[in-house]
Amino acid sequence: MKYKEIIAQMTLEEKASLMSGKDFWQTQDIERLGIQSIFLADGPHGIRKQAVAADKLGLNEGVPATCYPTAATVANSWNVELGETVGEYLGEEAIAQKVSVLLGPGVNMKRNPLCGRNFEYFSEDPYLAGKMAAAYIRGIQSQGISACVKHFAVNNQEKRRMSIDAIVDERTLREIYLTAFEIAVKEGKTKAIMSSYNKLNGTYTNENLHIMQDILRGEWGYKGVVITDWGGSNDRVAGLLAGNELEMPTTAGETDREIVQAIRSGKIPEEVLDENVNRLLELIFTSGEAFRRPHLEFNVEYHHRMSQKVAEESIVLLKNEGNILPLKFGKKVAVIGDFAENARFQGAGSSIVNPTILDHTLDCFEQSGIVSIGYEPGFERYGKKDRKKIEKACALAAQADVVLLYIGLDEVTEADGLDRQSMGIPENQIELLDALHQVNPNIVAILSCGSAVEMPWIGKVKGLLHGYLGGQAGARAILRVLSGDVNPSGKLAETYPLRYEDTPSSRYFPGNETTAEYREAVYIGYRYYDTADVDVLFPFGYGLSYTTFEYSDLQVDKAGVTFKLTNTGAVAGMEVAQLYIGCSSGEIFRPRKELKGFVKVFINAGESKTVYIPFDDKTFRYFNVKTNGWEIEEADYTIMVGASSADIRLTDTLFVAGTAAPAPYDKAKLPSYYSGRITDVGTAEFENLIGRKVPVSTWDRSKPLGYNDTIEQCQYAQGAFARLAYHAIVFAYWFLRKIGKRSTANLIMMSVYHMPFRGIARMTGGVVNMPMLDGILLIVNGHFFKGLAHYLRERKRKLKRRKTKS
Repeated sequence: MKYKEIIAQMTLEEKASLMSGKDFWQTQDIERLGIQSIFLADGPHGIRKQAVAADKLGLNEGVPATCYPTAATVANSWNVELGETVGEYLGEEAIAQKVSVLLGPGVNMKRNPLCGRNFEYFSEDPYLAGKMAAAYIRGIQSQGISACVKHFAVNNQEKRRMSIDAIVDERTLREIYLTAFEIAVKEGKTKAIMSSYNKLNGTYTNENLHIMQDILRGEWGYKGVVITDWGGSNDRVAGLLAGNELEMPTTAGETDREIVQAIRSGKIPEEVLDENVNRLLELIFTSGEAFRRPHLEFNVEYHHRMSQKVAEESIVLLKNEGNILPLKFGKKVAVIGDFAENARFQGAGSSIVNPTILDHTLDCFEQSGIVSIGYEPGFERYGKKDRKKIEKACALAAQADVVLLYIGLDEVTEADGLDRQSMGIPENQIELLDALHQVNPNIVAILSCGSAVEMPWIGKVKGLLHGYLGGQAGARAILRVLSGDVNPSGKLAETYPLRYEDTPSSRYFPGNETTAEYREAVYIGYRYYDTADVDVLFPFGYGLSYTTFEYSDLQVDKAGVTFKLTNTGAVAGMEVAQLYIGCSSGEIFRPRKELKGFVKVFINAGESKTVYIPFDDKTFRYFNVKTNGWEIEEADYTIMVGASSADIRLTDTLFVAGTAAPAPYDKAKLPSYYSGRITDVGTAEFENLIGRKVPVSTWDRSKPLGYNDTIEQCQYAQGAFARLAYHAIVFAYWFLRKIGKRSTANLIMMSVYHMPFRGIARMTGGVVNMPMLDGILLIVNGHFFKGLAHYLRERKRKLKRRKTKS
């Protein structure tokens, strides 16, 4: 152990104290040994540093910081170097704010378009997500601090995220849900990983020996620290055994005492604690290096301009009928839509950044060269219908050559802790579009949201520009694309289906009361649509440009592919060339094609460039559940190079020698998986895939409620007081939404409704401990006076213990 001498000087209690936070955002310190606290802060797309006592969910503003485009946006750039640059800038700002660990990036898969946190995640594809995440991590850690990739693992919904059990077969787990983490560990060399709230195949992730020890520590050789998501610790001793070093936030010493007791009773050897302490000390000492050298405050304006550059390269042009874009010089435009006045530039929840500067569309027209004849909001931001606003917008639109219509999803629709209710945009925005189309068909829609939406209205717009959530400079970036100052080069990192029902997981999301069954297996996103021949609105990897590109001269060898890319248009531009692989064998079910490489190339008009994309260790592999390892199937492989998953320009065939592994499946028992049509997989077939019985998916209403049951389940509680409390919470949520306090209403759902009872102790920083929680549970389960007495008695004991210590 690297820090053996320091650890030898610690008492058992001191070692245990390091395993939990000092407060909400800092680690514990031991001054006599020179062990300092380090500060952790949310920061996937900007530093969100709050005062130590501040909450996590967003009641208080953070210290001002540059709000960069979200991960879902930057993924559309398909530019690994740009991702690394974003990381470097995030690292600089973290140092300026004395933040040692930046809690990001997030690499969970976009399994379903309704996941409320999709705006924080890169892609539906693990290869693209992993490569972008590794780039962010390299950039962040180049500044001497630590990144913390999250949420490990299979956290793909917000509903009941602290108690839901994700049921996934081993192959899907490895190929889809762990590959991005593997790349983040092996290529990004992340120093920290955040465990997710959920269970995975029956065990909470931070206690799951299979993913924490067998895979993360064993197969991947990870030497860094695992940090719980805030309040995400269930059994602290089990977490320690699995290699979960740091529990956040503080529990005021309660879980420290559990660790001490477990060691003194012989439940776990002290060496296990020492190993965890050693890894945490490595993080503390190496992530504090950045603060031992002189550093300057970051240049606010310079960082703002970098945020703009990132947004410009990430904007996706989805439709350009009649080359309505770029806007011709002198065209009179009417600007309509609330998002033009008040930019929608980031998501909601734990990642909210307090921007240093914030560009709004209406303030940027003078520099853009676009001639605006006026602005009308056209719709109420949060969905309320207003006929007068539509009439005013139509009157303005009738006077314009082109209508710029700013539409999308509001801040409280896409949020940490809540899933979306539908894939549609608000009905009042569609009504506005319908009315505008009648008076002026030259409409360019500018879409602002962090995830896929349905577009039954797309026939009524001639141009469609998707800015996603472009950060604090996103509004100016969009105008530069509209004017033609910037040639759009973004391509979608997720598929846009025609309707929600077409998505492969629509039948299985968000799961039942206790489980989320991943019956679609490896068929998520384009892997499903391409294999099952399902039409989509926009395919994975799709994006238009103001120029055109020609692919030619494909050459394939065992090391990779080489081809020529020519800009056949009139303006310079960037093209994202994508490499897909398909296996011709039918012995093992596989998607028709899978992304295995990509490169973004800048090419001047009329110029040609030779492009090379290498194969790597992930190009031909699949996970074999019989050998419990990665294998290569001996077969002919179709090598595909194209502009999107649906626009393959060049193909060739390559024979690849295999590893002679036994076939892992009985085809006759898995007909849905071999056909790729997985939208209605029966229980028997899914059980054959996972190799065991499917767990019961509903709550047992006959049992008393316990630590891991949720506040939501109080509706079935034996105690009348608990049932009353449940109905009060539901009413408060309804009432707050009714009066327009949607953010506060969402906070109730995030921080109360879906919270397991143990979260009351884990998230209150020691205000309520587990013995006091036992009293609360007695009340919930129908023993009001006994429970109240127990609660008050334990509270008195806690206060007495605190007074004795002080």
